[in-house]
Amino acid sequence: MFSKEEAKRLRQDFWVSFGKSFPRKWILYNTQIKDFAFKFHFDKKRAMVSIDIENQDLEKRMELWEKLLSLKSLLQEDYLPSAVFEDTVYLDNGKEISRISVSKENVSIHNKNTWQETMVFLRNNMEQLESFYKEYEDIIRP
Repeated sequence: MFSKEEAKRLRQDFWVSFGKSFPRKWILYNTQIKDFAFKFHFDKKRAMVSIDIENQDLEKRMELWEKLLSLKSLLQEDYLPSAVFEDTVYLDNGKEISRISVSKENVSIHNKNTWQETMVFLRNNMEQLESFYKEYEDIIRP
């Protein structure tokens, strides 16, 4: 078990190492679409890359979600076959979002032995999500 401080240091070490191993500018929040972002996630149980739609205006969120659903087969056939589409996800803070994600199970930010495979997973899958977005950006944008 790690103290909060040790866990925080491990998280920081991982993300610094990831940035040094794969130096590039990711799209992340720079989508030009309000409340539409690409996210990296790595915790004690899994790693994940996702597109999160956090717009609290349900109508606007669903409008954007419908556009992504219309592209689902293209995303899964050409980019990420294991992409999971979830129209409703509740975050730890209670916020309701919609999400497209790809996860890798059985890795832990607390286990440095899983870091390299996790970094490769994160990079490869985020590159695929970004390629998909760039290809279909004109359709996705409101």
